[in-house]
Amino acid sequence: MARKLDFYFDCSSPWTYLAFHAVQPMAQETAAEIVWKPILVGGVFNAVNQTVYESRAKPNPRKQAYTLKDMQDWARLYGLAIKFPPTIFPVNSVKCMRGAFVALDEDKLVPYAAAAFEAYWGGDRDLSREDVLADIAQRAGIERQQFFAGIETESCKARLRANTDELIARGGFGSPTIFVGDEMFFGNDRMPLVRAALEAA
Repeated sequence: MARKLDFYFDCSSPWTYLAFHAVQPMAQETAAEIVWKPILVGGVFNAVNQTVYESRAKPNPRKQAYTLKDMQDWARLYGLAIKFPPTIFPVNSVKCMRGAFVALDEDKLVPYAAAAFEAYWGGDRDLSREDVLADIAQRAGIERQQFFAGIETESCKARLRANTDELIARGGFGSPTIFVGDEMFFGNDRMPLVRAALEAA
């Protein structure tokens, strides 16, 4: 049986931006298939992890300073530029993440997600804006009219809700969340553990 991992993600998460770039070469090296699972992380927070909002409102200054350093350390390791926080944070990513299903159906999920991550975390562009989404779709090779029609379909809306609910049901509480079989891993820095689980599969 081929190795497989489920990658639940929302492009509005900085740690997911990092993990998205780390997981692909690791999957290639371990001959694992990535099953991309777009979610709405705000829906997860609202359901099972509301402490996120409390920590944003009253951050611990020492922990916050280290988190910013840690994020930049990981970005340098991966050769990425990341601005945190971006001008609009948090951002309404619902249309962007619906668009991931349009991309998935066209076999263009990876270039689409890469363009979305880069626009927001590398370029400080607002993922809720139509012009930004149009540019992301174009970069992924998705026709504009097809993209905007697709994200308004009940199918895309339902699939986003279903993936979000599925992650919650599996015990997830944020993005990125990775499963190897039934074993859950959370966060960019768990990649060595994901690799070990894949190699043991």
